[in-house]
Amino acid sequence: MTTSIWLRDEEPRPRRAPQLTRERIVGEAVGLLDADGIDGLTMRKLAQRLGVTSTALYWHVTTKDDVLDLAVDEIFGEVALPAPGDDWRADVRRLVRGWRDAMLAHPWAPALIGRPLLGPHVLARTEFLQGALGRGGHRDLDLEVITRVVANYVIGAAVTEATWRRTATGPAAWDEDLLFDRGLDMILRSGPQG
Repeated sequence: MTTSIWLRDEEPRPRRAPQLTRERIVGEAVGLLDADGIDGLTMRKLAQRLGVTSTALYWHVTTKDDVLDLAVDEIFGEVALPAPGDDWRADVRRLVRGWRDAMLAHPWAPALIGRPLLGPHVLARTEFLQGALGRGGHRDLDLEVITRVVANYVIGAAVTEATWRRTATGPAAWDEDLLFDRGLDMILRSGPQG
């Protein structure tokens, strides 16, 4: 069983292609995913976009799953971390609206969210979310539950909206921003059960 890239110690490897960096690989992978979706990402196609052989690519990433994990973390890095304010609910709203926007800008991303989200960008944003929820009085098990409920709500909303956009089956009269905000407000009104 292959372990997530975030849980493996990476062996230093000699640079066979000095122009090839993890950052460049991830940038091209996100571009390829945006253009062709998850099924369109192959190590061969990615190597071609990078102008290297597949073998050179494998010196930097072990598997396609590594590339997917790195790409998901990369798009979460697009979400600005707000400065904590006086209103914890407003902090949560700002953060998760950014999550939703990032997933909608990269419609392949919501399908990958079930993967281990252990990259530095995802962890920093999860820490911010839990800090804001903690300021709202959520502790221990309640904090774990509300974190999961908020995250699952955002992911579900993004999956639904991305599907509607792709297939044009969603109700045209609905204001998705309003629906998203109302649903989030309902979740955040629930208080700690301590």
